[in-house]
Amino acid sequence: MNAPRNTMSDNFAQTVKQQADIVRIIGDYIKLRKSGAQNYTGLCPFHKEKTGSFSVNATHNYFYCFGCHEKGDVFTFVMKLENISFPEAIRVVATKCGIPLPKREFSSPEEAREAGTRRQLIDIHEAATQYFEAALKAPEAARAREYLTGRGVTADTIAKFRIGYAPDDFNHMREQLAKHFPDEILRTSGLFSAKEQNDGGQGQLYARFRKRITFPIANEQGKTIAFTARALDAEDEKGRPIAKYLNSPETALYSKGQVLFNLDKAKADIRTLGFALLVEGQMDCISVYMAGIKGVLATSGTAFTEMQIRLLSRFTKRVIVNFDPDTAGTTATEKSIALLTEEDFEVKIVTLEGGLDPDRYIREQGVQQYMAALRNAKRHSDYLIDRAREQFPGRTSDAKVKALNFLLPHIRRMPNRIQRDEFAADAAQKLGIDSAILRQELKQAAAQRVESVRSHTHDPASETERVLLRALVLPETDPARVLAAEQLIQHPEWYDSLPAAALLESLANAPAPPNPLDSAPDQPSRVLLARTLQDTEDPDTASNAQSMTERVENALETLKYRQLERRQRELRTLIAEADRQADHAMLATLTAEKLQIDRKLREQ
Repeated sequence: MNAPRNTMSDNFAQTVKQQADIVRIIGDYIKLRKSGAQNYTGLCPFHKEKTGSFSVNATHNYFYCFGCHEKGDVFTFVMKLENISFPEAIRVVATKCGIPLPKREFSSPEEAREAGTRRQLIDIHEAATQYFEAALKAPEAARAREYLTGRGVTADTIAKFRIGYAPDDFNHMREQLAKHFPDEILRTSGLFSAKEQNDGGQGQLYARFRKRITFPIANEQGKTIAFTARALDAEDEKGRPIAKYLNSPETALYSKGQVLFNLDKAKADIRTLGFALLVEGQMDCISVYMAGIKGVLATSGTAFTEMQIRLLSRFTKRVIVNFDPDTAGTTATEKSIALLTEEDFEVKIVTLEGGLDPDRYIREQGVQQYMAALRNAKRHSDYLIDRAREQFPGRTSDAKVKALNFLLPHIRRMPNRIQRDEFAADAAQKLGIDSAILRQELKQAAAQRVESVRSHTHDPASETERVLLRALVLPETDPARVLAAEQLIQHPEWYDSLPAAALLESLANAPAPPNPLDSAPDQPSRVLLARTLQDTEDPDTASNAQSMTERVENALETLKYRQLERRQRELRTLIAEADRQADHAMLATLTAEKLQIDRKLREQ
């Protein structure tokens, strides 16, 4: 990025450049590690990459990316990353270095006007923050203070996060700030609202936030740029519902999709810890931070955006997500997982016991219990597989396909093919899919990154299943039926992955009704049973009855053998995972079980 450099004293720019530690300045934006006597490397913030090709030379004060070929000095870096002009970059670097600023010069009246507006908007938000802080101490704010005390918010927390109170007054704040700021700044700040007049103009300004607890939203440098405010009442004086939270509108300073609440306070700890904890609301974030877990950020109730992910990637590529467990929070979690994994983040998920949010959980269970929950966070793939099983319970082929189609968009977003294949294999195992055809379709879908596999609702049952279904619709005292029912009741694991699983379970646990089709739990099962019974043999003769019993014995042996094979495959996966995690106790237990199953299979 080239820009005219005559708008600020060249001497001052050189002074700043000579005194600036380029490694420290760039290190405020991205994580750097030493790779030589004077060289540092990291992930380039200007293009997507998985291995660091971005280099900073401390001796010669320049950076260079071997991937996208961006290069320059400390000013170029700040200009490009923050999308600001050269004079603004000098001011940013000088401020970071503690160098006093000279009187600012501008290249044009427009630049001066725009810079002046932004400066005044920063100033009016600082003035508003102080106004709200003072109001929280006034007698009128007694309810607000009681609410905060009830939520466990201490005086230290209020001071640290500059929590305040917006009085129940339309005009007082405007009158106070109008003494120091022009009408144009008041109108563009987002702090006030105005009714549109008949001629299309804007009427008298009135306070946007009233009778609310205020939480300042800061930029990365810690300057207030917006507010979110919580109402104290659920309804207004006319009985109309009031929104619990009200946020500043987007302004020249504030775009909600580009800001992460608490980043200014958390960024250093995120770098140190190597991961970020992502929560949904400001109160959750504040509670977690004040409990001692400093690397915490909030999305402020909105789904993650690409800009926020790019911002976060400057500090870490590992995230633990702990959103609220309600429907909206679950949806936000799934969307965040999708965006983060697509950008090659390592993502884990925390779901707190009792359906609590982080703020309440810490207050009721304590920070040690919360930290234990963080340590036990699930891999995002395990979380999603559990979600799929919750949403599509049952052992029918149709339910399993629906579960897989819920997972496939998440699987295909993973950039790494090995990880996609591992996720797909894990999903197939945990959903109890033993169909070679369906496993192959899942593997192909994951590899090709398509959206869904076809429905297998009408997959034909195997001959083993058909033998057992025919036996189970025989009279209750028939020896073939007795044998089939007893063994299936004792060993549901033998058949729970089969297309006919729901039917076998239903018929084994109760005699068939006069019309056997009435025992089918759903339409696909009804179709499957109807097709099976089309060629049912006549069991009236003794020889046929004996033959049926023998066929049931053979079918049960087949189910038992296949279940042992399935468990053998599962154990191979579990043993590999235990070995990877160096869990020697689990490894010994799993290996012993596998040796037993290997022996049983040889004996069959």
